[in-house]
Amino acid sequence: MSGKWYQKNMRVQYKDTDQMGIAHHGNYVTWFEVGRTEWMREYGMSYHKMEALGLLLPVINVNVDYKKSAKFDDCVAIFSSVANYSPVRLEFAYEARKISEDEFLQESNEGETVEPLGELLARGSTTHMWVKQDWKPAKINKAAPDVYAILQDLGESDQSK
Repeated sequence: MSGKWYQKNMRVQYKDTDQMGIAHHGNYVTWFEVGRTEWMREYGMSYHKMEALGLLLPVINVNVDYKKSAKFDDCVAIFSSVANYSPVRLEFAYEARKISEDEFLQESNEGETVEPLGELLARGSTTHMWVKQDWKPAKINKAAPDVYAILQDLGESDQSK
């Protein structure tokens, strides 16, 4: 799928670095979560909305491939996109990229984009499973057909490119 990306900009915080001033590897998973949360909000399926519908979306798999280090105060863009979906699973793809100060300061540089920009720092994915409040699997096409329709619409618009 992966044709539309959502960009969320951030700056590497001092608290997220080690003694060498390098962003700790575990922070990338947190950054991916921020990207995913903002992607979901952007496309009308915020976590608040999902929980109000009685649905949860726990992570069942995480993958991160590190390419370069981010350092304290670097400007970083987190790009998130749906890689795959089914009625019971949702997989996101992510890229963390170093961007320039000018790119960071441009307000129009957050939101939907076609092509990630900047220097690739890490690439990853998360796989999630839709479950009900009792942690039993849920089929999103039955439990929240409007949410499933959003995923289908995004998938169709990606394939029309």
